[in-house]
Amino acid sequence: MGGEVFQTFFLIFSGAAIISAIALYTRQPLLVAYIALGVLLGPYGFKVITEIHYISEMSHIGIVFLLFLIGLDMQPSALISVLKKATSVALVSSATFALIGFGIGLLFNFTLFESIVIAMASMFSSTIIGIKLLPTTVLHHKHSGDMMVGLLLIQDFIAIFCLLFLLSGSHGTVDSTPLIQALIALPVLAAIAYVIVRYVMFKLIAKFDRFHEFIFLLAIGWCLGLAEAAEKMKLSAEIGAFIAGVSIATSPISQYIALNLKPLRDFFLVLFFFSIGAQLNIDLLPSVLLAVFVYAGLMLAAKPITFYALLKQQSEKSTLAWDLGFRLGQISEFSLLIAFVALSRQAIGEKAALLIQSAAIISFIISSYIVIFSFPNPIAVSEKLRRD
Repeated sequence: MGGEVFQTFFLIFSGAAIISAIALYTRQPLLVAYIALGVLLGPYGFKVITEIHYISEMSHIGIVFLLFLIGLDMQPSALISVLKKATSVALVSSATFALIGFGIGLLFNFTLFESIVIAMASMFSSTIIGIKLLPTTVLHHKHSGDMMVGLLLIQDFIAIFCLLFLLSGSHGTVDSTPLIQALIALPVLAAIAYVIVRYVMFKLIAKFDRFHEFIFLLAIGWCLGLAEAAEKMKLSAEIGAFIAGVSIATSPISQYIALNLKPLRDFFLVLFFFSIGAQLNIDLLPSVLLAVFVYAGLMLAAKPITFYALLKQQSEKSTLAWDLGFRLGQISEFSLLIAFVALSRQAIGEKAALLIQSAAIISFIISSYIVIFSFPNPIAVSEKLRRD
C-alpha cells in the first residue's frame, strides 16, 4: 500500500463513522455497517480500496484481542453453577444446528468438507448481538443474563476446537499429525502460561499496578507473546491469546485490562469486518442466493425453537426460554471467522464462504430487528421496551 496507507485508513474509518451513524438511526448492529462499507469500497464494489490483503493481515490482530478479552472474562468460580445447566443446552443445540448446516451444504451440492465447515459455522450465536442488546441490569444481576453468558462461553470453547480443526490442514483435508501435535501442545502451553503468570506476571502486576501504562503494555505483550508462542507450537494465535486471557482472569486487575484494551480491539475489529465485506464476492451472489435465503431462514427459525425446547427441559420459565431463544437466534461473528480461516486455508471455495457470510449478515439484521421490537433492550424504539 505504501503511501496510500493514510488514505486507506481515512476512507475506512471516516466511512465507518458515517455509515455507523446511519446504522444506529436504523437500529442495525454496527458490524453490519462495517461489512457494508467493505462491500461498497472493496474490489467487488466501487473499487476504491483494492489492496485488501494488507488490511486482512492487520485485522487479524483484532481477532487475537477479541479472544484475549473473552479469556479475561472467564471466571470459573462464578460460572460453575450456571455452566452445569448451560452445558447440555449448548452441546445439544450446537449439534442440532450443525446437522441443519451440514444438510444445507449437501442439499445445495457443496463438497463434503465444505458441508462440514458450513455445519461448524451454524453452531454458534452472536456474542456481539446477544450481549449488546441485553440490558446491563439483566446481564449482570439476573439469571437470564447468567444463562446467556454461560451458553455463549461454551459456544466459544466449541469454536476454539473448530478453529483448531481447520488449522490442522488445508485444501479441504485434515492432517491428523499436526492435529495430534496441536492437542498435545495445548495443555503444554496452558501449563507454561500458568507458571509464568503465577511466578512472574502476578508479581509484576502487584508491584507496579499503579503504573497504568506499564500494565497496559504488559497485557498487550502477554497477549501477543503467547499468541506467537502458540503459532510456534503449531496451534494458532487465536488459541494462544485465549489462553493468555484465561491465565490472568483471576487477577484483580483483569477487568481494568479488559476495559482498557476494548478500544484497541474495536479498532482492529473494524478492519476485520471491513475486510470481510471487501472480500464478499457479490458477483457470485446470484449463484448462491437461493441457498443463502434457505440457510438464513432455517437458522432464524430453528435456533429460537431449539433453545426454547431445551431450556424448558431445564425447568426454565417459558418467557425466559423464548427471550434467550430469540436473542441467540442468529448466526455468529465466529462463523465469519471460521469462513475466513477455512477460505484462507483453501479448505472451502468462494461460494461456500459467500454462503456463510451472506447468511450471517441476513441473520444479524433480522434477529436484531426481532429483539429490538419484541424484547427489552438498550436501543428499543418503544419506550416500554427500552432498558439500559
